Amino acid sequence: MAASHLGALNEFCWMDLKTHDVPGTAAFFSAVLGWRFAVDEGDWRRAVKIFADGRRIGGVSDLSSPVYPPGTPAHIAYYLAVDDVEARTEAATAAGARLVLAPFDAGDQGRIATLVDPVGAAFSLWQTHPSNRWSPSASAPQRMVLACPRPERARRFYRDMLGTVPGCADFVRMHGPGRCAPRWELVVAVDDPDAVALRARGLGCEMPYGTDHTGPDDQRLSSPDGLTFRIRAAAS
Repeated sequence: MAASHLGALNEFCWMDLKTHDVPGTAAFFSAVLGWRFAVDEGDWRRAVKIFADGRRIGGVSDLSSPVYPPGTPAHIAYYLAVDDVEARTEAATAAGARLVLAPFDAGDQGRIATLVDPVGAAFSLWQTHPSNRWSPSASAPQRMVLACPRPERARRFYRDMLGTVPGCADFVRMHGPGRCAPRWELVVAVDDPDAVALRARGLGCEMPYGTDHTGPDDQRLSSPDGLTFRIRAAAS
């Protein structure tokens, strides 16, 4: 698959908040970012979906489900849009990724594979129709950030897998004695970052470790269950 063709696809098209506390996570992000959470009554799994400004931007998964290994930490999982999931999965493993779930059919949603990259962060590949991807929204994630001890190694991996570095992603160094496992974070633009940060801290937000910044005014926050995100001022 040529890099020039893939350039239109090197985007994260879906987000899954994987948490041990689905109601608490929904309440936190509803109060802090104004996202709406709703059960999909037409889905036999009764999946919880996330909406921002009336547009669907992701879902929520319960880590107490037996499909997840015991002790799996809360994290934000991203799905990277590709037009050939088998080919990109093969390229990912050749570049050092560990395969978690081989490509499979996800009903009428397309084909999905899940892997762990060489620096230890989980991600998924999704071959799906463009209508399933994020729509522009002021309250939707603006960028994705991979915080890890070896950001340049991570950048090379995604470049080798895709033929180009995802244009929506930043790679930053995690540091400090209390640093956690490598993880993807989201960046959201808000009208009043200080007010959002104050609400988050009032609801039990904590920051157990540090990373390099992606913007001079970004603030890093975390839900009580450990889902890390960054807020920045919306462009006026």
